[in-house]
Amino acid sequence: MTTVLLVRHGTTAATGKRLGGWTDASLDDAGRAQVAASAARLEGLGVTAVYSSPIARTKETAAIVAKAVGCRVRTRKGLGEVDYGDWTDQPLGALRKRALWKVIQTAPSRVTFPGGGSIRGAQATAVETIEELAAAHPEEAIVAVSHADVIKAVVASFVGMPLDTFQRLVVSPASVTAIHLAAGAPPMLLRFNDTGRLDLPGTR
Repeated sequence: MTTVLLVRHGTTAATGKRLGGWTDASLDDAGRAQVAASAARLEGLGVTAVYSSPIARTKETAAIVAKAVGCRVRTRKGLGEVDYGDWTDQPLGALRKRALWKVIQTAPSRVTFPGGGSIRGAQATAVETIEELAAAHPEEAIVAVSHADVIKAVVASFVGMPLDTFQRLVVSPASVTAIHLAAGAPPMLLRFNDTGRLDLPGTR
């Protein structure tokens, strides 16, 4: 059984203000402090590998975590953010006024972003990527640094939750979500959106 530790990146200057997507925003001072605290909590869990979305804020987060646990960072495109297309880096206040915003909140599985991709597609890609990583690291604990919508969608898939209800989940900056994955066994959600002490069964 593999323990997959899904870590959301820390905050940037745009967090909560703009829809980040595939942008090059770096962590702000608060974000770096958040990640440093999470990295310290991951020490001692026997992490053997750190993977990251290829986006700047996730790579920066992964580098801090990797230094703490003594690993190098490997990037995987499948852990990347939803492709928000024309909505990328747009102010959230303006986006909330659009008719499509309500659909995203109530029936996200039916949405394709203008000029971009879909949450459903990002979910399928991320789940496949995480399952591949788990298969490559049997009986190990690994970190995968990604984004809020992607982590929410992955958790929804692994716990059998319809994607259209995934907006009920909250994934905080630099939080840790832990899942046990094993071939031939149902996934087990150990921790979700955790920002406190991590005492996980089955980790070294």
